[in-house]
Amino acid sequence: MNEYSIMIGIGCFFAGLLIAYWGKGRIMSQKIKAAEGEAARFTEESKKKAETLLREADLEVKSRLFKLKSEFDAETKDTRAELKNREARLMQKEENIDRKIEKIERREREQTHKERHLTKREGKLERKELEYNELIEEQKRQLEKISGLTVDQAKELLIRAMENEARHEGAKYIKRIENETKEQADKKAKKILATAIQRYAGDFVAERTVSVVQLPSDEMKGRIIGREGRNIRALEAATGIDLIIDDTPEAVILSGFNPVRREVARLSLMRLISDGRIHPARIEDVVKKVGQEVDVAIKEAGEQAAFDLGVHGIHIELIKFIGRLKFRTSYAQNVLQHSVEVGFLSGIMASELGLNVKLARRMGLLHDIGKAIDHEVEGPHAVIGSQVAKKFGESPKIVHAVAAHHEDVPPNSVYDLLVQAADGLSGARPGARKELLENYIKRLEDLENIANSFKGVANTYAIQAGRELRVIVESNKISDEESILLSRDVVKKIEESLTFPGQIKVTVIRETRAVEYANK
Repeated sequence: MNEYSIMIGIGCFFAGLLIAYWGKGRIMSQKIKAAEGEAARFTEESKKKAETLLREADLEVKSRLFKLKSEFDAETKDTRAELKNREARLMQKEENIDRKIEKIERREREQTHKERHLTKREGKLERKELEYNELIEEQKRQLEKISGLTVDQAKELLIRAMENEARHEGAKYIKRIENETKEQADKKAKKILATAIQRYAGDFVAERTVSVVQLPSDEMKGRIIGREGRNIRALEAATGIDLIIDDTPEAVILSGFNPVRREVARLSLMRLISDGRIHPARIEDVVKKVGQEVDVAIKEAGEQAAFDLGVHGIHIELIKFIGRLKFRTSYAQNVLQHSVEVGFLSGIMASELGLNVKLARRMGLLHDIGKAIDHEVEGPHAVIGSQVAKKFGESPKIVHAVAAHHEDVPPNSVYDLLVQAADGLSGARPGARKELLENYIKRLEDLENIANSFKGVANTYAIQAGRELRVIVESNKISDEESILLSRDVVKKIEESLTFPGQIKVTVIRETRAVEYANK
């Protein structure tokens, strides 16, 4: 029984193995078929994709070919059009050249024809000239026979007749000139005299723009500056003037173009230093009070200047402008004093010439009025002053004299020249103005260099503070006559090259020395 069971078990086992093997083979067969189907489908899809890509590539190639063909056709069309245009221009140029060549050839033919015609005319003229010369000689011989005079004698008679006629005409001309001169003598004399005086005029120079305030000690600088600079900022804001505190011992520099504000700042700072109380509120009060005092002083100074010159009826604003000149300087010359001097000098010269003295004084007093505001208004102070004078009702003569005193506009009357002359005389007066040492030395060097630039000059010396230039020349190179010309040339070059007040005397020295030695 057990053996039978074992056999049955073994048979079942083998049967199970066969069934399992058969099932596995079937499964493998199904997988193979599925794989083959998948491969076939993938192959089919790949073929379709390949065909699609080929069609797309073919379409893109055709599109690019069409685009390239269109571009090529367009370029070809433009090129053809450009070539046609160039061809047309070339043909037009050729036609123009042909026409020009024809014109040139026609001109050459005309020129050749003219030359031939001129050659013929020259020949005829030469023949006629010979005939005329022969006729003239024949007439001379006949005249000599008729008159009984030779050619030289006839010339002498003609010259004497012409000389007598010229003397007669010259006498009449001189008499007419004398009569005209007598009629205009007074007018001409005044103009000549005024023009001669005007040559002494000097040019205007730059004003000083700083003031210096002395301090009792350097410790005061710290108090002026204040905590974190509040005092100096308050003072600058109240006055409109820059304070420069540097290493200068016991001094503070005030810098600004407005001289009135600079004077207010100077007086305010001096008052604060003497008082000792320096803080922003105190600074504002002091500056305000000093400003009022300076305004009063300005008005009084203007009124005093007008009173001294005897000039009345000046507008109150012009009086204030005149007073402001008290705080202006030119090479350390006070402009108000300078204006008063110019007024007096203009009046003196007007009196000598028989002109209106008060009018000349008024012109002299107002001639530099533009300097009171030239730091606020652009332009030359003479033009600014004329505009101010016109604004406040001054007469056209005064307005023009103010504008013309530095020849910003041409002078048109004797009064203009008088103001120019008085202005130059006041500035050129010895001691009226100061110069820096460097400028003084440079001016002397410039004078000597100008003289040394001429040939034949041995040495030059600028003496009398540049008022005289002595030029020593080499006697073997410069003659006496040439020395006179040299002095004039040096003067002319100095006038063209330099600016100076007054006049400079140029002396050319030429001497011949004979030296011998006695030997024994």
